[in-house]
Amino acid sequence: MVNKLLLCALAGTVTASDESHKVNPIRRVVTMLQMMQNKVAAEGEKKEKVYNQFMCYCDNADATLGASIDAADKKIPLLESGIKEDSALKAQLEADLKAHMSDRVSAKDAIAKATAIREKEKAAYSKASADLKTNIGAMDKAIPAIEKGMGGFLQTSTASVLRQLSISLDMSSVDREMLTGFLSGKNGYSPASGEIVGILKTMHDEMSADLKQATDDENAAIAAFTSLVAAKEKEINALSRAIESKMTRVGDLGVKIAQMKNDLEDTIEDKGESEKFLRDLAGNCEKKKKEWAQYKEMQGQEMLALADTIKVLNDDDALELFKKTLPGSASSLMQVKSSNMAIRKKVITHLQKLSLNDPRVDFLALALRGGKVGFEKIIQMIDKLTHELKVEQAEDDAKRDYCNTELDKAEDNKKVQQQDKSDLETAIEDAQESIANLKTEIEALDDGIRALDKEVAEATETRQKEHEDFVEFTASNSAAVDLLKFAKNRLNKFYNPSQYKAPPKRKLTEEQQITLDNGGTLAPTDAPGGIAGTGISAVQSGAAPPPPPEANLAYQKKGEESSGVIRLIDLLINDVEKDIQVADLEEKDAQKDYVRFMDNAAKKRAEDSKSQTDKEGALADTEEQLVNDKQGLKNKKMDLMKTEQLIGALHSECDFLLKYYDVRKEARTGEIDAMGKARDVLNGADYGL
Repeated sequence: MVNKLLLCALAGTVTASDESHKVNPIRRVVTMLQMMQNKVAAEGEKKEKVYNQFMCYCDNADATLGASIDAADKKIPLLESGIKEDSALKAQLEADLKAHMSDRVSAKDAIAKATAIREKEKAAYSKASADLKTNIGAMDKAIPAIEKGMGGFLQTSTASVLRQLSISLDMSSVDREMLTGFLSGKNGYSPASGEIVGILKTMHDEMSADLKQATDDENAAIAAFTSLVAAKEKEINALSRAIESKMTRVGDLGVKIAQMKNDLEDTIEDKGESEKFLRDLAGNCEKKKKEWAQYKEMQGQEMLALADTIKVLNDDDALELFKKTLPGSASSLMQVKSSNMAIRKKVITHLQKLSLNDPRVDFLALALRGGKVGFEKIIQMIDKLTHELKVEQAEDDAKRDYCNTELDKAEDNKKVQQQDKSDLETAIEDAQESIANLKTEIEALDDGIRALDKEVAEATETRQKEHEDFVEFTASNSAAVDLLKFAKNRLNKFYNPSQYKAPPKRKLTEEQQITLDNGGTLAPTDAPGGIAGTGISAVQSGAAPPPPPEANLAYQKKGEESSGVIRLIDLLINDVEKDIQVADLEEKDAQKDYVRFMDNAAKKRAEDSKSQTDKEGALADTEEQLVNDKQGLKNKKMDLMKTEQLIGALHSECDFLLKYYDVRKEARTGEIDAMGKARDVLNGADYGL
């Protein structure tokens, strides 16, 4: 600022009078006052818009906030009830899990204990079985040897085994003494008596029975152990599945309860805020009305003051006065000659008028007063000040370029971020819509699969019923054909013996043929059953037999009538066989239709199941993408806020420079030009009015 004033002083020194104003100063003042009027009016419009919006909210807040509070009142009990129910269910599931885990541990312990007992029983059986088999083997050797004669038997290892058995086995004292005496060689041996052999055989039978009993007990124990282990493993598997299922449900319930608690807290908080705002609404609205009335009053006073001032300054008498008192447009610069003393006096006088508290100005004034110092130093000062002005202008130029570049870059970045934000919001809306559509489609596919399964079950049941009816129909008709053929053959035996077909001879087995060849007789065969002893049975019965015909015992052979009856039987046989063929074709067609329907249903179910799986996968991916997009939107909003803060900081730093850049540059240019003229004057140039 000092530099500028100094330059102005120097410029005033080298000229006899100031340059004329290009624009009348009063006109500038009036223009500024008019600009202030426009600014006050624009600010008033903005304030009025804000006030109207607030009043609109005041008018509609009762309904809006009331609806929000009512919705919260309805939602809070539902959330609390849901939390209570789900918490109770979660506690029950956790208790069930604890019981299941305890039961599973008990089942595993039971298997471990049963396994340990089984190992002990197996070891005991193995030892007892081995001993019994060894003893039985010794008996198998001893009994034949004793029956054949001594032959050095008492000196064999088998005799040693018998000696041990005579001590350890449970037997009568008489048998024990007899066997012990025999084995010690004290008593004579009589092969005919066979008493020792009898004792040994008895011992052999008892040990064989013991071995069989031990083996049966072992097999029973193995079966019981296998059954127990299978039952416990089945129980363990069932408990494991139940534990896994209930752990999943407990986890899901935990997440659901946490979400409902958060929702409950948010709802209660929102309700409290809405109620507080609703309570304060009347006071706030009345306060805004008072603030708006005060604003309008102050705005009117300011507009009135500005209008009165403009009216005074634009008055004709005032303009005439300003023309006389202020420099006019007719003033101009003329070149005149001035002495160094006159120049010094004019510069000193101007510096005294400025009253600048600057050592450089004081030094300049002192130099000019002394008169002994040349203008070289003053010119150097002027050159230095001129250089500083140029440096300041270069800094303004650089800062202007920096501000324009950074603002453009920040605005471009803001536009990109706003576009990304808009794209993410659109993607979130699309994802939410896709999730709703996918859930609807999955539900529709699930309903379709259930309906298809129901149709398949109904078709299978219908096909089974039709097949059973066909089998019954075919069996009944086949029996009817056989019965008709039997009746026809029986009629032919009487009326047409040449057409009679005797029943096939009985085929004898090899055993029956041997019996006949040896003159024996065969057992009588069972009388043929079925309908009237024909051996032909109908599939179903139960209908009451028809009443017996009237008994006309007068015999009369009816040849012609029998022929008619036989032809009628043939027609009936043909009709029944045709019915069987038609039923067989219909059965085959029905089976083909059923197979085709099942194939199509299986393909349809596989396609729907695959589609359902694909859509569930797509639903999971879309939900995951929705979460990512929401997080991305949150991050993008943070980035956009940072960019807007950066733009605000740049505006705070650069707006003043950019707004007054041209004015500052024009002022510096004028100052540098004045300094140049002053320098020329100090170097000897003559300037005058």
